[in-house]
Amino acid sequence: MEGGQRPVIGITCSHFTTKGVVRVGMTRDYVRAVELGGGLPVLVPVLDGEEAAAAVLEVLDGLVLAGGGDLDPQRFGEEPLPQLGEVDPERDAFELALARLAMERDMPVLGICRGMQVLNVAAGGTLYQDIPTQVPRALLHDQTAPRWYPCHEVRIEEETQLAAILGALSVRVNSFHHQAVKVVAPQFRVSAKAKDAVVEGIESRENRFVLGVQWHPECMVERYPAQRQLFAALVQQARTTRARPGRAAADGAPAVVRGAG
Repeated sequence: MEGGQRPVIGITCSHFTTKGVVRVGMTRDYVRAVELGGGLPVLVPVLDGEEAAAAVLEVLDGLVLAGGGDLDPQRFGEEPLPQLGEVDPERDAFELALARLAMERDMPVLGICRGMQVLNVAAGGTLYQDIPTQVPRALLHDQTAPRWYPCHEVRIEEETQLAAILGALSVRVNSFHHQAVKVVAPQFRVSAKAKDAVVEGIESRENRFVLGVQWHPECMVERYPAQRQLFAALVQQARTTRARPGRAAADGAPAVVRGAG
């Protein structure tokens, strides 16, 4: 692979309605973090069906499953609790398909907050629908401090990819969630936990690089450079995807993968 070609990293998006107009987007923090990591960020809107997910992966070298709203508990075999937040069935279906297919293809994936939960559910795991009512003596996991501010400690397991990437066994992180991993899918191991035992990191036992973190490192990369290493590691792994025969050149790739209409 030529040095000037940056791996194409897809970033999943939410869709929402503003004044009657349906919009697609994700916070700029993700774009900046992937750029700082050396990748070419590409926004991936919610599309329809597994065939569309497969087509998207054909033009990517790596994938960021971004944060967002709650996953529908039907996806992991539960009925909704009263504390369940807003769900997006179309986004759930598309991202679960993306996650499953990316893991089948051994594509490098970084799941962030909701994205980590998507990875776990896609592989057969379950979630807590609401930490405050389901986790005894839980810490505050939905901070009111600025988004870049690290509000609680995360303890990282030794001899994990996460420990190697961050170069530490303890970090302080930000936190914006009320769902969390409950039963970890067999494909994954826990790589980090908060002091209240809430899972803060998972990584695949079967793939070369499929990691999930419960915090939002993209909001921290400017002030806490160690958090950039998560994106740099994803991009480095994506370079090996890009070097495989038949991969298209990144230079000139579109900034957005567009759906029909």
